[in-house]
Amino acid sequence: MERTFLCNNPQTVVETTRGKILGYVTDGIHVFKGIPYATAKRFRQPEPVAPWQDVLDATSFGFVCPLLETPRPNGELFVPHRYWPMDEDCLNLNVWTPACDHGKRPVLVWLHGGAYESGSAIEHIAYEGENLARYGDVVMVSVNHRLNVLGYFDLSAYGDEYANSANAGDADIVAALQWVHDNIDRFGGSPDNVTIFGQSGGGGKVTDLLQTPAADGLYAKAFNMSGVFHSMMREDVVNDGKSHVEYLLKELGLNSVQELELVPYPALAAAFRKLKADFSKAGKYYGNLPIPNEYYLGEPVKNGFRKETAQVPMLVSWVFGELVAFSTPEYDRNQMSAAQQKEALEKLLGKEEADSLIQRFAEAYPHRPAIDILRSDYLFRPDIVSYVRERSKVNPNTWVYLFDHDMPIYGGQVPWHCADIPYVFHNTCVVPTMQEKGTALLEERLFQSLIAFAKTGDPNNAAVPEWPRCTPTEEYVMVFDTETRVLKNFDHALLPELQRSMMPLFLRQQDEKMAKVQH
Repeated sequence: MERTFLCNNPQTVVETTRGKILGYVTDGIHVFKGIPYATAKRFRQPEPVAPWQDVLDATSFGFVCPLLETPRPNGELFVPHRYWPMDEDCLNLNVWTPACDHGKRPVLVWLHGGAYESGSAIEHIAYEGENLARYGDVVMVSVNHRLNVLGYFDLSAYGDEYANSANAGDADIVAALQWVHDNIDRFGGSPDNVTIFGQSGGGGKVTDLLQTPAADGLYAKAFNMSGVFHSMMREDVVNDGKSHVEYLLKELGLNSVQELELVPYPALAAAFRKLKADFSKAGKYYGNLPIPNEYYLGEPVKNGFRKETAQVPMLVSWVFGELVAFSTPEYDRNQMSAAQQKEALEKLLGKEEADSLIQRFAEAYPHRPAIDILRSDYLFRPDIVSYVRERSKVNPNTWVYLFDHDMPIYGGQVPWHCADIPYVFHNTCVVPTMQEKGTALLEERLFQSLIAFAKTGDPNNAAVPEWPRCTPTEEYVMVFDTETRVLKNFDHALLPELQRSMMPLFLRQQDEKMAKVQH
């Protein structure tokens, strides 16, 4: 198919509140990359960008946040990546839109995964927003912000200028949302219809924004993909950051916190990696997570969802295998009889525990072989149940989905953490393991559900069965698979037993197995 391209044309120049920018048009989609939305000194809060006079070239992606260590490419069949130049001057965003007119289209703002430590707005090839804009008639925005020791390091005990350093990365996102509010109408979007959505750590940041008063009014809807993990947030740890700061000062041979602002990033990252290893080995909290304060009011299941967000519709999701899909033993399901699967589970778990778990699993997932117990998520899913229950108490517009579609790799692989991202972005065409019969139909169902949610705050659409809202006692789950269906509380009896039986096995194996796949 012949593609069209346009640049250096009045159609590709937009005047923002800080100055004009130059983008380009590819097959009718207007693209602007690397737009600076704020600036920030190390550990400080973001500030407005100084205006510019000339037309700013926005045809190339901007810097991404420096990582703690150089990534080693791996697992590309699962999650295809791309790597990009890194620099602390990384507060930039990207925009894809069908037209720079006054269309008042729904706006989707993407927050990338990678916990609070790694990742970028362009790290996954499937993050590309062109197809989302084209097939959904929406404006797509992806955001880079500070991470790891740059974005989530607590220096609050050392002066007012550092009061919110532990949440600097989240403050960057709020600054990006403010840019969207002030400028997106010039890109054909509606500042009153913004959906924040993110996966894994990006989903966690969606929840953070619900708990951040400074973000109120800057978004209308929220979508958390595989990003509910409040049991891992460590808010029970009382820590003012002093022990972390003292460790770094000693390791770097510095005398003051101010010197931490000037030390070259590679040295800072190396010292923090050592801190992380030493604190982890001792069972201590090492940081890299947002910390509750006046800016961020804390994880909502433990601290309560803020009533100010009660009007925000919420979509929550998870994938069948999540991180467990990367970490469990390799079994060829196609070569194992039911008896062999039972024998393998009994060897790992003991006969009594395996037999009980097999029965519970068959009730929840009658279409799956018993051996898939070893690849069923028990890290995110229990937290999702409590999250949805608490969210439903304050918000009547809460929906849940499960992505349960196996992939044609290694003879059939349960879906892994990140597996639904290409479907959501209408980008399965860029992932080799998703080129199979039925992909287009499943992609369309999930994509149209997202677009319906972005437009109306309700994911119901003609492509899927009726999708009921959740209540505090009834969790309705839309299952996206070859056949799309709705289930109610279908795995609630399984989860406690699954988590109790499998967590010890996961903890023994996670370091060795998860290191094989970058996600």
